[in-house]
Amino acid sequence: MERLHYSHNINGVIADYCFKMENKEGNLIGAAIFGQPAMAGQLKRFGKGTVELRRLVLVDDTKRNAESFFIGRMLRWLKEHTDMRTIVSYADPEYGHEGIVYKASNFILEGKTAAGKVIFYQGKKYHDKAIRTKYKGKLKPFAEKIKKALEDGEANYKKTAGKNIYVYFLER
Repeated sequence: MERLHYSHNINGVIADYCFKMENKEGNLIGAAIFGQPAMAGQLKRFGKGTVELRRLVLVDDTKRNAESFFIGRMLRWLKEHTDMRTIVSYADPEYGHEGIVYKASNFILEGKTAAGKVIFYQGKKYHDKAIRTKYKGKLKPFAEKIKKALEDGEANYKKTAGKNIYVYFLER
């Protein structure tokens, strides 16, 4: 997941449901993680039974429509085996993602998140939440390191456009 997903990390992702996709030979060609929504407001907005598609990745040489096929299978499984009612996911134009696979999978474009900012540090891009990441009330060492790099000018902020918000309602 970390090697192939465009964000190259799963920091802060709490997994409730994980899926894999294999080819006919049994080789792993895709994976997905569903978990608690990253934005608390989504739980308030959509209510109990909301889960976020936090990560989705397939190897580049999968067949045409493989992503929407994979999403369809996962949505059917969630509908049949869980109490989930709403799936939320985001497409980030900063990475060239508009949400085509969500449109193809019958998700509804609900709008955009507010504009944000990311931190550039040592050639990588981090969400600005990274400097507020705590464990047992204390900043994690990595958060302290990035925060210090910002103070020292080794890291910097860049404004970003909002992400596209997509929603799928599991009908019962």
